[in-house]
Amino acid sequence: MPARIALRARWHSATSRPFSSTSSRPAAIELAHTIHEAPDGQHSQKSPILLMHGLFGSQRNNRTMTKDLSRNVYTLDLRNHGDSPHDPVHTYTAMAEDVEAFIKTQKISAPILIGHSMGAKVAMTLALRQPKSYTALIPVDNAPLDAALKSDFGAYVNAMKKIEDHRPPVKKQSEAAAILAKTEPSVAIQQFLLTNLVKAPVSTTQADGTTTAETALRFRIPLGTLAKALPDLADFPFKDPDVARYEGPTLVVRGTQSHYVSDESLPLIGRFFPRFELLDCDCGHWVMSEKFEDFRQGVGAWIRRVVDQDLQE
Repeated sequence: MPARIALRARWHSATSRPFSSTSSRPAAIELAHTIHEAPDGQHSQKSPILLMHGLFGSQRNNRTMTKDLSRNVYTLDLRNHGDSPHDPVHTYTAMAEDVEAFIKTQKISAPILIGHSMGAKVAMTLALRQPKSYTALIPVDNAPLDAALKSDFGAYVNAMKKIEDHRPPVKKQSEAAAILAKTEPSVAIQQFLLTNLVKAPVSTTQADGTTTAETALRFRIPLGTLAKALPDLADFPFKDPDVARYEGPTLVVRGTQSHYVSDESLPLIGRFFPRFELLDCDCGHWVMSEKFEDFRQGVGAWIRRVVDQDLQE
């Protein structure tokens, strides 16, 4: 089934109040990122895009999406992912504050927010915290509500821990894939998770008590921190759409075989994001890899029709 865009009715709402953070919060983390500049100066009059990955992902997963958008695209590594620093706090509020600091440091004006899964909730949190600061919002396969994560995510953490704890140490990606395959049969998801593997020095104690130094594969993401954060990642920091609302253009993308954006959640989405439209893709949760071309074409067409047209008027 090709991707389709269905227009949802606008919702009447009271005036939203901006979210204000306290000064007692820890300092924001400086995020690793890449700037993909649009060719031929096409970006000069167009809002840039901030692209945010999901749990266990990184900016590397989104490189192909940066093409053909005719505007500058910033791909980010959120905290505890990719090349960004690690921190024991892993909440949507903390991640949003990191991105807000990044926007301020880079002097980015009114970007379009695109995020998948965990990144979708970060994008929605950003939009609800500062509704006037963003040109458009595109959350991919996640909704602004408290909903338990699929048990797969906890199982993935446990499987990755088995790889790190394996004796003898795992030295080949094929060995790691064989361990992971016992939990996740999909080769595509295995490869996605294993992009986090890096070579690192380890010490191994032999039977005679001697210690040898060698190189083995380790995950660059802090598995313990992310395991503890799973309950927070099922949550959403905003509960009342009468208190915080984003009234800018919003495209909610969902995989029709995924449960994260159900039909029952659409009324609440409409209250938080009154101008939302819906892009359905015939796939599961990993929309941007399972149906990349449908996703790319649907998002690109929507940006040209809704965002760029608004800027010309």
